[in-house]
Amino acid sequence: MWSYTQTVHDHFLQPHNAGPLKDANAVGEVGSLACGDALKLYLKISVQGVIEKTGFETFGCASAIASSSVLTEMIKGMTVDEALKLTNKDIAAALGGLPKEKMHCSVMGQEALEAAIRQWKGESPVPQAHEEGKLVCKCFGVTDAQIIRTIRENSLKSLEEVTNYTKAGGACGDCLNKIAEILATELKQKPLAELKPRPRMTNVQRMQQILKTIDEEIRPQLAVDGGDIELVDVDDRRVVVSLRGRCAQCRSSDVTIRNLVERLLREHVEPDLTVEEA
Repeated sequence: MWSYTQTVHDHFLQPHNAGPLKDANAVGEVGSLACGDALKLYLKISVQGVIEKTGFETFGCASAIASSSVLTEMIKGMTVDEALKLTNKDIAAALGGLPKEKMHCSVMGQEALEAAIRQWKGESPVPQAHEEGKLVCKCFGVTDAQIIRTIRENSLKSLEEVTNYTKAGGACGDCLNKIAEILATELKQKPLAELKPRPRMTNVQRMQQILKTIDEEIRPQLAVDGGDIELVDVDDRRVVVSLRGRCAQCRSSDVTIRNLVERLLREHVEPDLTVEEA
């Protein structure tokens, strides 16, 4: 089970500056619901270039919400030039650290900040990592430019680290060879031996990983709104669940199943799982 700091818990349970900012004059949007995490960062920047107000909307896990929350506090009162010097490592450090598997959440915060400031300056709001480059990871929409930048800024040395910071290679595994080539080039090493996509799980392994994801990722998010979830059955890649508490009577239960439960299970277990409500 991942170990979160008290600061992460605090920012997840009581996020600061949550919600859209009506008078924002800069907005940075990164990620997508299809890729599992999305962040929309709102800034009110004065004519002198000082960040006066902040707001955010995040769709993602506890680490994504906490990273967004602490970022909005960090940049208040900064000039845009000062804010652009922040790195994802600064965001993670402000939280007292993040599990290595969740470092991509801090990267998303850094990219959203850059996108918002670029928009305010009249430039393309798309972060630099996405402006150029070829798509490497189709599952999470990660380009080679984004991978290279993250390797350089965080001194990454292994494939596992690249996946933790970018999510690339974390689903089907078809892009692992390409990531290995990029990493080898950056490290000026010979490419690693050919890597095979991760083997299919046994049904027991699948069941264990599903239960772990429900306990660590899904249930805490539902609990915030008074909801809960129980696993009913696993039949190969078909997962049957039952929403409990307030979620059981919610008219948006289908959205919860698709955009939260199925999304997180596909991200953490297998990309071709389907989820149904009992």
